[in-house]
Amino acid sequence: MQTALKQAVLLLAHGTPETIEEIPDYLRNVVSGRPIPQNVVEEIQHRYSLIGRSPLTEITVEQARLVERELAAAGSPVPVYVGMRNWRPYIPDVVRQMRADGVEEAAVVCMAPQNSRTSVGLYRRAVESEAGGIRIDFTQGWAQHPLLADAFAERLRPTWSNLSAEVGYPVPVLFTAHSVPCRTIQTPAPSTAGPAEPRLWPGREVADPYAQDAKATAALVAARLPEIPQWWFAFQSQGASGGPWTGPTVESTLDSIAASGVKTLILQPIGFLCDHVEILYDVDILFRGYAANLGLRLERPPSLNASHTLARTVADLARLGLTRLKVEGTTQLKVRIAGVQFPQHKA
Repeated sequence: MQTALKQAVLLLAHGTPETIEEIPDYLRNVVSGRPIPQNVVEEIQHRYSLIGRSPLTEITVEQARLVERELAAAGSPVPVYVGMRNWRPYIPDVVRQMRADGVEEAAVVCMAPQNSRTSVGLYRRAVESEAGGIRIDFTQGWAQHPLLADAFAERLRPTWSNLSAEVGYPVPVLFTAHSVPCRTIQTPAPSTAGPAEPRLWPGREVADPYAQDAKATAALVAARLPEIPQWWFAFQSQGASGGPWTGPTVESTLDSIAASGVKTLILQPIGFLCDHVEILYDVDILFRGYAANLGLRLERPPSLNASHTLARTVADLARLGLTRLKVEGTTQLKVRIAGVQFPQHKA
């Protein structure tokens, strides 16, 4: 029997092209149509050619199916949709399909736990542009969710234990997250919220939380493995656009680590939830080669990908969002921006 109000979950991700030939169109989407130097396009095509293809979309779809299963097992059977910002299936197309399917309320979760103000705004606007009458609960960030830290720790622990046993001493760890242009996190943006709608960050003086969120995730993961002797944090994959990007870079950090006498190191990207070019090329090829030239052995744990603990994390976020929509069903808010204090959250 169908309920009077149909709910759903929408997972959002960056998107990736299926073929090398589609990369120019994909990059135009990433930069919102601004001109891209041909050498940049060719470099990205070269990187994709070295890894074959990016599995980001198919892994995100698999994650959605796992979340759907978790929700059903917990007594909340709702469909889970997947929308991409920069490639197919595009977010507006998916939201239109949700409307056609009769969805009236949706919990929306970005599959990027440490969302900066810029990316939150872009994802949110893409959803709102086609939402129509769908009431939305938008989770703006979940960098400190305890289950997320558990998921990364589950991947890190066996790699760390095996490598430490192999080399005969406890191996240190370098955590990374994607860099962003400094201008996007240093200059608070005006609110995009309406008069009856909460702002993304109250007060224009509030700085973007991205950098601190990324470091907080790393600290939570490290706390779950107190046997790690030392750990560092760096930002990876700085872009080619003008102006400075957030640092320290992985390369400069590897320079310092190697200079301190470290010979074996684990790098775990805690800003990404699945394999794609920033892991399969940037980490596995670029950083590993850079480290080797410094006399440093660099290894990484498997990505979360189809992690059941990750699915539990996202299902928990979705349940919270759907519950908020039910509780606030009598309000006039079209879009609700969620800000859950996860250190006090009980999974």
